[in-house]
Amino acid sequence: MAAAAGVAPVQARFVASRERFHAYLRASGEHRDDGEAEEEEEEAGSEQSEPPAKRGRLSEHGLGAESQEGVGEGEKVPAERKRARGQNKSRPCMKPNHYEKSRLCPSVTQGCTDKCYFGPRCRFLHDISEYMATKPADLGHSCVLFETFGKCIYGITCRFAKAHLGDGYRNIINTDLTKQWEGKSLVRNNLSKDLQHQLRKKKFSFKKADEYLRSLAKPHKNGGKGGKALGCSAEDLEASNCTMPQEGLGDTSECLVLPEEGGDPKQAALQSPVPIEGEGECPIKTAGLVTDEDIVKLRPREKKKLEIEGKLYLAPLTTCGNLPFRRICKRFGADITCGEMAVCTNLLQGQSSEWALLKRHHTEDIFGVQLEGAFPDTMTKCAELLNQTIDVDFVDINVGCPIDLVYKKGGGCALMTRTNKFEQIVRGMNLVLDVPLTVKIRTGVQEKINVAHKIIPKLREWGASMVTLHGRSREQRYTRVADWHYIAECAKIASPMPLFGNGDILSFEDANQAMQMGVSGIMIARGALIKPWLFTEIKEQRHWDISSSERFDILKDFTNYGLEHWGSDTQGVEKTRKFLLEWLSFLCRYIPVGLLEHLPQKINERPPYYIGRDYLETLMASQNVDDWIKISELLLGPVPTNFTFLPKHKANSYR
Repeated sequence: MAAAAGVAPVQARFVASRERFHAYLRASGEHRDDGEAEEEEEEAGSEQSEPPAKRGRLSEHGLGAESQEGVGEGEKVPAERKRARGQNKSRPCMKPNHYEKSRLCPSVTQGCTDKCYFGPRCRFLHDISEYMATKPADLGHSCVLFETFGKCIYGITCRFAKAHLGDGYRNIINTDLTKQWEGKSLVRNNLSKDLQHQLRKKKFSFKKADEYLRSLAKPHKNGGKGGKALGCSAEDLEASNCTMPQEGLGDTSECLVLPEEGGDPKQAALQSPVPIEGEGECPIKTAGLVTDEDIVKLRPREKKKLEIEGKLYLAPLTTCGNLPFRRICKRFGADITCGEMAVCTNLLQGQSSEWALLKRHHTEDIFGVQLEGAFPDTMTKCAELLNQTIDVDFVDINVGCPIDLVYKKGGGCALMTRTNKFEQIVRGMNLVLDVPLTVKIRTGVQEKINVAHKIIPKLREWGASMVTLHGRSREQRYTRVADWHYIAECAKIASPMPLFGNGDILSFEDANQAMQMGVSGIMIARGALIKPWLFTEIKEQRHWDISSSERFDILKDFTNYGLEHWGSDTQGVEKTRKFLLEWLSFLCRYIPVGLLEHLPQKINERPPYYIGRDYLETLMASQNVDDWIKISELLLGPVPTNFTFLPKHKANSYR
């Protein structure tokens, strides 16, 4: 029997009802020999296993527990149900450090027992015996940090401390292993305390950005508009340190004699009336010898070029595109990776959480960062800041974000309707960057009005090195199929500038069809979240009927990478669990190749309830939050008391 429209074609012998599906998981879970002795509630259906916060929120909207799990064939979808899609807002927020009642002082953890970093008012414990009496039980006998690097920096606070604690809670060190890692930088782009202090005290120098912003503000200074030329309100000027025009300062072009094509830039420097600091009108101030860099700006064609033709690009994915996940995708063949979207104003303020999005693992050989912002001043300054402080191969501007929080402030997709500001941002960032500048856009804002084909030639003129086009508008979000025919038209218009296409790629057939559209390469987003081994399938041109145990090993690697990245103490374990659960909300959409009537699986077809070839395969197919938590407990031990989880993203990407 053929599957209903919009439902994935799973073979009839595997298809099950919702009741049978959950009954199978309960029965199989109770009889498993895996050392777990969890009690299951006796009520039928899946609603009993939803966390209280989720159950309460869904009931407010008149929804049952199946809101995450789809609708049975022939069922009527209530109007309230249709509205409950997209992002979950007002989610219960339990920070990892709330799970520990008493935390040990970091000074004690790092061996400085004689002096506390925080002084006499320190609220942390200093008595190791007292801490050990209340510390949660260890989660295992093997610590990934100790086994990999020969030392666990979390010492007795590590949740796997039995692996490296000796007599008197002494932290054991494997000197042979530690020597192997000495001097090696595994993760780059960390925020130093000195840089954070400069940013918070507004002492960081934005020389190039200030020059560019003065040139923007100059035509408006006599008109009384001032900072309006930069897109800043009077309130924003103070908050974002927006540069205002200064009297007596001319444009850079009035002060410099640029060399003719093929001429000697040093000779031009000698002819240029560069004034001594404080005496002339040229905004360039020198403190000694004039170099070529001071006189001749790097032309776009002289910048390092992105050699990415035909490569597979892992999209910058909010929340799920973290460093451990990117490591998984690199292992499976992703060529290009990009950090999660970072808000430029937060970076300029030195926020540690925002700077963490820029971290680069040493295995990421082609790596970029993505910035979001709405105004030329903050975006240009942020670009110059990153140009001086981190190691990246390109910087991307997010002009595709559809969420209201970003759009209403003029960022993301809104820049497609604010051409002047868009141009000022691209030109300014391109001016201050030594690496290529790329832009990610959508087809437009409104569903039936495409504007990307008008913007792309301008982007090429403004200095962008590459454009990525997501084949949907802001209004469509993920509720329509990506328009690859329109992407093909835009690829012709963009030439010779490379254009990558993005949207609905979940198999090597999808990737092949996309490449036939004339794009320079493809960007993969949700497809990588649903099955990160997609990159291997594309490169090897095959469907991989990956087993449940192989998929579980991938999750195990992710948790190990997470413990390396976020830490092996309680805070790090629970942070790893949180991001694992967010990823599982996408992974559950994968349908094993061996269960499908025909290939390939389409990204916009909803999986029906089905019973897999073993318990683990069935458990991974569940779209029930508590089943995701159960998987996390197999990897990271029992969840803390009063633990709740509600995924950030709801599935609104099906027909």
